[in-house]
Amino acid sequence: MGEPTSSRYPLHRTDDVVASPNFPHLEEDILAYWEKDETFQASIDQREGREFVFYDGPPFANGLPHYGHLLTGYVKDLVARYQTQRGNRVERVFGWDTHGLPAELEAERILGIEDKSEIEKIGIEKFNDACRSSVMKYAAEWKEYVTRQARWVNFDGGYKTLDPTFMESVIWSFKSLYDKGLVYEGYRVLPYCWNDQTPLSNHELKMDDDVYQDRQDQTVTVGLRMETGELALIWTTTPWTLPSNLAITVGPDIDYVVVEPTEGDLAGEKVIIGKERLSAYTKELGEEPRIVKEVKGRDLEGLRYEPIFDYYTRDSEAPGPNAWQICLADYVTTEDGTGLVHTAPYGEDDMFVLSAAGVKVIETVDAGGKFFDVVSDYAGMHVFDANRPIINDLRDATGPIARRDPAVRAVLVQEKSYVHSYPHCWRCRKPLIYKPVTSWFVAVTKFRDRMVELNQEITWQPEHIKDGIFGHWLEGARDWSISRNRYWGTPIPVWKSDDPTYPRVDVYGSFEELERDFGRLPRGRDGEPNLHRPFIDDLTRPNPDDPTGKSTMRRVTDILDVWFDSGSMPYAQVHYPFDNHDWFESHYPGDFIVEYIGQTRGWFYVMHALATALFDKPAFTSCISHGIVLGNDGRKASKSLRNYPDPMEMFNSYGSDAVRWMLMSSPVLRGGNLVVDEAGIREAMRHVILPLWNTWYFYALYAGTVDGGKGYVSKGLTSEPTDVMDRYLLSRTSMLVSDVRQSLDGLDIPAATQAVRAYLDLLTNWYVRTSRDRFWNEDKAAFDTLYTVLETLMRVVAPLLPLVSEEIWRGLTGGRSVHLTDYPEVGVVDDDLVAVMDEVRDVVSAAHSLRKAHKLRVRQPLRALTVVTELDLAPYAELIMSEVNVKSVKIQSATESGLEVSTDLAVLPRELDPSVRKFTSALFKAAKSGQWERTESGVRMLIDPPVELSPHQYEMTTSVSAEEGSVAMVLASGAFVVLDTVLDAELEAEGYARDVIRAVQDQRKAEDLHVADRIRLVLTVPEEHRVAVEAHRDMISAETLAVESEVRTGEFAVQVEKVN
Repeated sequence: MGEPTSSRYPLHRTDDVVASPNFPHLEEDILAYWEKDETFQASIDQREGREFVFYDGPPFANGLPHYGHLLTGYVKDLVARYQTQRGNRVERVFGWDTHGLPAELEAERILGIEDKSEIEKIGIEKFNDACRSSVMKYAAEWKEYVTRQARWVNFDGGYKTLDPTFMESVIWSFKSLYDKGLVYEGYRVLPYCWNDQTPLSNHELKMDDDVYQDRQDQTVTVGLRMETGELALIWTTTPWTLPSNLAITVGPDIDYVVVEPTEGDLAGEKVIIGKERLSAYTKELGEEPRIVKEVKGRDLEGLRYEPIFDYYTRDSEAPGPNAWQICLADYVTTEDGTGLVHTAPYGEDDMFVLSAAGVKVIETVDAGGKFFDVVSDYAGMHVFDANRPIINDLRDATGPIARRDPAVRAVLVQEKSYVHSYPHCWRCRKPLIYKPVTSWFVAVTKFRDRMVELNQEITWQPEHIKDGIFGHWLEGARDWSISRNRYWGTPIPVWKSDDPTYPRVDVYGSFEELERDFGRLPRGRDGEPNLHRPFIDDLTRPNPDDPTGKSTMRRVTDILDVWFDSGSMPYAQVHYPFDNHDWFESHYPGDFIVEYIGQTRGWFYVMHALATALFDKPAFTSCISHGIVLGNDGRKASKSLRNYPDPMEMFNSYGSDAVRWMLMSSPVLRGGNLVVDEAGIREAMRHVILPLWNTWYFYALYAGTVDGGKGYVSKGLTSEPTDVMDRYLLSRTSMLVSDVRQSLDGLDIPAATQAVRAYLDLLTNWYVRTSRDRFWNEDKAAFDTLYTVLETLMRVVAPLLPLVSEEIWRGLTGGRSVHLTDYPEVGVVDDDLVAVMDEVRDVVSAAHSLRKAHKLRVRQPLRALTVVTELDLAPYAELIMSEVNVKSVKIQSATESGLEVSTDLAVLPRELDPSVRKFTSALFKAAKSGQWERTESGVRMLIDPPVELSPHQYEMTTSVSAEEGSVAMVLASGAFVVLDTVLDAELEAEGYARDVIRAVQDQRKAEDLHVADRIRLVLTVPEEHRVAVEAHRDMISAETLAVESEVRTGEFAVQVEKVN
């Protein structure tokens, strides 16, 4: 950067403002300037007021960022910049999520591990070393992406969830929950990944839509022989669970029937089935099987049946004498199946039923999803692979079925292919099973109601999230399984006696407590404290409650769910309560977080749960929960699919600000979804960044021509301007400041972008265009006004376009950084002037629309325009005349015009509320006959009784009767315009002359002439147009700065020569 000159723009460098800059290169210059100037740190240091705290959800650095990461990063940066402008101190510390299955899967890949058992063989320490090495694999690339997107964040002071300080805070929170009675060990059926050999929590299945994927399985209906002789029909989508069948469950109030099939293999049998399900089994039971008996489900309770397989007996300790009977439960329905539910210990509801019936559960499936030896015929077989052999044995009475007495043998009644939505592991993508496991739980149900109450203290964007998806999830929240049978993560800090004769449980929440009881700290090979396995597992001590001194306290081997780490982030990142105690307690809850909508069941949820349980507060007070970023194939943006344009390529082609604007203006921030494609980024350039830059270029260019080229550097307005355009622009600028502030305060970022885009249209296509002559004539008031609004505008858009705004603001003011300035104060608004000038603009816009509709180019002058309005637009008639390019403008009231205006109303029946649909016919008649009146909120239909309709329930069209040769259009305000479209020879001649002017201006631009350069002009025009050109020669010369001109006859051509 060179030393700035004092009289020409830009003021922060020595080169000129160019018309078409390379924005990516420009942005890189700004990023380099920020780094050298330490602007980010200065923005924090200068704010000594209230601290604004936002939580930066830590990414996992084992892959490159995609647009979902960029989106949340842009929002975080935007909100932080805006809050800084509002006078708040906003620390921004980057964090890294380092624990859990992503790291373990990568370590398995690196080490060539295909089965969990191999981890124990090579050693946990070696495995965890590989995990540690993998988690920061792409940290440098992340820093590059984050920096290139102009996101200000402190990487040097960032936290990692693997840090001993972070982990100490996590075990503190576990112990705190334990001490409050909010953590317990239990035996439950949980979603289970057999590939990773660990349970998952229920909320992990609800985070992403793609966790559930369509899967084709076989459903079977099996007849089980009752001790009374009937066949009870059960239905299941998981045939592999049939060897574990321990009960049949029915609904107490459901109607069941005993029928005699009239045809098929079951003819002669008596069959029990839900009455409403008979029609689904006509092929197996016949069209009209004879109903022998009807009973309620409760009448079947306690009836016994014969086991399908012979692996267990009632005499054995497990499952015990209460197995293989009919039980009752309210969850049973007749929506599918038979109405009789196959009950095995591989479903959550099933376990409740079995427990209530006193049935002892037998596990038949090992940690890898394979059958134990007890299921001898399928031992070692994976459960999904066992489906077909089990079905075949049932159908053919082979294998274990052949060993059963034919008199009590189960019968395969029906087999069908079934496509259903089935849960898959969100990390390894393998289909899950449900399996009974021992796990540690947070007793969420104990404080669930309080979570619902505290949710009301959070501001959500979109607002419906509060009582919708998040509120409903809280209302149905279940106890949270937080233990994982894995290796790389925060350990569950629980030690148990290894001799059940002398039971004891110790829970630890700090290094100090560990050292107190074990006499040392867990330390890694580097000698530093390390809570990871295997070092934490090495801490053992004699059981103090064992008088024999033989038993030992050993840590349970599980680690904590990685979501427990994530939920602990607010306090663990500052090592609370061991450090920063007072700071945390005075700054909690946080002010803001943002993530995609799936985190309502993930990060948002676990933070809220832990905050409620530990502090009786919400974790955050405001939140943006945005929609899902989709790739160009309509699927979720995925690193593996690479179904989106490469972000770095977009940065290098268009710049980060264009990508930022595309994302920030999207409905995705209001909960919708966004398909990322290059076209959206190009649109941001075309409609926002280029118009903004063009205004800056225009200002700098014309300011440089003032005073014979010496230039003029404005200091802004020093007094109230008198020009109406200046006053209108200043009022609209004040309105923009207010609108954007209100939108950003309410976390409605798309609304802020809409306000800016509308303002840019006003600035570029109205103010600059209509005021161009004033700048050419060196009107200092125009320069001072444009300087003032540009300087204000840059501060308004600084969070939205941080790079472009920085370049323009520094070039305009010569100051250090726009990001060290305050957000503008709202100025005075002249409401009357705004109303009138907005109407003028609408009139001009309507006239241009009529021109376009009737293929009349703007350069073609027309004879007349009539404006019918109740506002006083007479002072602006000449302005309208110039903008619309007509010879005369007539301003009239509705009564003066004498024109007939008619308004037609059409009722939209599909939009009507159910309560008024019975009046549809009367509403149609009233609309057609004009029996309605306008109201503030819509229209009132004058029927009996009167009905109020909202705007979305009707369509209203207004038409104006114009004379032949004229066309009309109604404005939103109710005013309308009538444009005379008749052309005569005089008008056509002037239109041709204006086309010539445009051609000359294009030629000037092609030859790179300065805006103030004078020229010699030679025009060659066809003979039929020569008269028109000669008649308007003076106008052509004046408009094109031609000091000499010559007109020749021939094929059209333009020659210009600069006059020195």
